[in-house]
Amino acid sequence: MKGGCRYYESRYPAPGDVVMATIAKISDDGIGAYVTLAEYEGIEGMIQLSELSRRRIRSVQKMLRVGQSEPMVVLRVDEDKGYIDLTKKTISVDEIQSCKDKYKMSSKVHTIITHVAQKLERDPEQLYIKFGWPLYAKYGHAYNAFKTAVSDPDAVFGEFGLDKPLLDELMKDILRHMKPQQARLHAKIEVKCMGYQGIEGIRKALKAIEAESTEDTTLQVTLIASPLYIIRANSVNVEDDIQLINRGIKAAEEVIKQEGGVLKVVVSPKQVTEVEEKELKELMDRAERENAEVTADEDEDADGY
Repeated sequence: MKGGCRYYESRYPAPGDVVMATIAKISDDGIGAYVTLAEYEGIEGMIQLSELSRRRIRSVQKMLRVGQSEPMVVLRVDEDKGYIDLTKKTISVDEIQSCKDKYKMSSKVHTIITHVAQKLERDPEQLYIKFGWPLYAKYGHAYNAFKTAVSDPDAVFGEFGLDKPLLDELMKDILRHMKPQQARLHAKIEVKCMGYQGIEGIRKALKAIEAESTEDTTLQVTLIASPLYIIRANSVNVEDDIQLINRGIKAAEEVIKQEGGVLKVVVSPKQVTEVEEKELKELMDRAERENAEVTADEDEDADGY
């Protein structure tokens, strides 16, 4: 089975293309550096000292280090010798970011295709020919096609007549790498009810929050320490689900007001980090232990000990 493969149908970049170049070696005479282009099956290129910057540069070593990767503009391509000259002098900030974004997406696609090829003992270039490069042409980038395939694989791959083992393995990898990551959302509220309904009124209000849950997003309300509660949700559409939590809070406000109580927003809905999630869990575990200790003391008093 063939080992490597270029990312794109074209074997070489064109002059003016912005590519991701990895520094392989500083030339012995110090007048430039040799680079490799992973997107084009590791083909070699070179950037001269004079092309590193518009400013005068005395040393390549001060500008580049072996192993680093950065966007560069293609100056010349010699397809007969398989050699490429590059520059950084003409590259813009927007081109740098665009190149990084494209490279990140292309690398993700390449990882999926080559892993599937390895798993099924297929030639990765043949997989690119069969569906990879056609998807680049149809969707602008195969990454966009793979994202669509997460929810509708037939729409993306139906036209290619992929055999079942290939389609199954491909979708398994796509789902593993492309499935949207869930964000954690939190909000903190205080709920009090001094009216006739008391605890029952609070329960109704909290149920009103959970009732706003959708098929995609579940709202969970948990007691931290009375009267403080936390609303949590896992989300793939943060802005929409922040509004969902706000609707839940508004519904709870209406219920608790009718029951003679009040609701106060302590922390508005927001996305939290893993560290914040861990701190909350520790806080809740501590509160649970303290509540258990209080309950045990009450039981001892009731038994006369």
